[in-house]
Amino acid sequence: MAIAKEHEIHRRRFGRNVGVGLALLAFVVLVYGVTVAKMQSGDKMEAADHSPRISMTPEVPSE
Repeated sequence: MAIAKEHEIHRRRFGRNVGVGLALLAFVVLVYGVTVAKMQSGDKMEAADHSPRISMTPEVPSE
Protein backbone atom coordinates (compact mmCIF):
# COMPACT_ATOMS: atom_id res chain seq x y z
CA MET A 1 0.00 0.00 0.00
CA ALA A 2 1.52 3.27 -1.14
CA ILE A 3 1.35 6.45 0.86
CA ALA A 4 -1.05 8.69 -1.01
CA LYS A 5 -0.95 11.80 1.16
CA GLU A 6 2.21 13.89 1.02
CA HIS A 7 3.32 15.09 4.40
CA GLU A 8 4.73 18.55 5.08
CA ILE A 9 8.13 17.06 5.91
CA HIS A 10 8.41 15.76 2.34
CA ARG A 11 7.93 19.25 0.89
CA ARG A 12 10.50 20.67 3.30
CA ARG A 13 12.99 17.93 2.49
CA PHE A 14 12.48 18.45 -1.25
CA GLY A 15 13.05 22.20 -0.87
CA ARG A 16 16.18 21.60 1.17
CA ASN A 17 17.48 19.09 -1.38
CA VAL A 18 16.91 21.57 -4.19
CA GLY A 19 18.82 24.22 -2.23
CA VAL A 20 21.75 21.90 -1.55
CA GLY A 21 21.76 20.81 -5.20
CA LEU A 22 21.86 24.41 -6.41
CA ALA A 23 24.67 25.25 -3.98
CA LEU A 24 26.64 22.22 -5.21
CA LEU A 25 26.04 23.22 -8.83
CA ALA A 26 27.23 26.78 -8.08
CA PHE A 27 30.41 25.38 -6.48
CA VAL A 28 31.09 23.16 -9.50
CA VAL A 29 30.60 26.11 -11.87
CA LEU A 30 32.96 28.22 -9.74
CA VAL A 31 35.68 25.55 -9.76
CA TYR A 32 35.25 25.06 -13.51
CA GLY A 33 35.53 28.81 -14.12
CA VAL A 34 38.69 29.11 -12.03
CA THR A 35 40.18 26.11 -13.84
CA VAL A 36 39.45 27.57 -17.26
CA ALA A 37 40.88 30.95 -16.23
CA LYS A 38 44.08 29.33 -14.96
CA MET A 39 44.44 27.19 -18.08
CA GLN A 40 44.16 30.23 -20.35
CA SER A 41 47.11 31.91 -18.64
CA GLY A 42 48.85 28.70 -17.62
CA ASP A 43 51.72 28.98 -20.07
CA LYS A 44 53.33 31.59 -17.83
CA MET A 45 52.98 29.57 -14.62
CA GLU A 46 54.82 26.67 -13.06
CA ALA A 47 52.73 23.66 -12.14
CA ALA A 48 53.37 23.34 -8.42
CA ASP A 49 54.19 26.76 -7.02
CA HIS A 50 52.13 29.07 -9.26
CA SER A 51 54.99 31.49 -9.73
CA PRO A 52 56.23 32.96 -13.01
CA ARG A 53 58.70 30.77 -14.86
CA ILE A 54 62.24 32.04 -14.80
CA SER A 55 62.83 30.44 -18.19
CA MET A 56 59.91 32.40 -19.70
CA THR A 57 60.75 35.85 -18.34
CA PRO A 58 62.76 38.12 -20.62
CA GLU A 59 66.30 38.86 -19.59
CA VAL A 60 66.99 42.36 -18.38
CA PRO A 61 70.27 43.73 -19.71
CA SER A 62 72.65 44.42 -16.86
CA GLU A 63 74.36 47.77 -16.70
